[in-house]
Amino acid sequence: MAREVYDSFPAGAPRGSWPAEEKAQQLRESGTPATVVMDLDGDRFLVVEEVAR
Repeated sequence: MAREVYDSFPAGAPRGSWPAEEKAQQLRESGTPATVVMDLDGDRFLVVEEVAR
């Protein structure tokens, strides 16, 4: 299943900083379903299209 990646952020953000979660929240507030997943190989957080399970 393909998902659209809206944005990505390095996993090493400063303590207490959650830029991927903040971006996903902004997208959800504007009506775009988004969630955050971890790309373990790339050591990044991805903001992706939310998929119903």
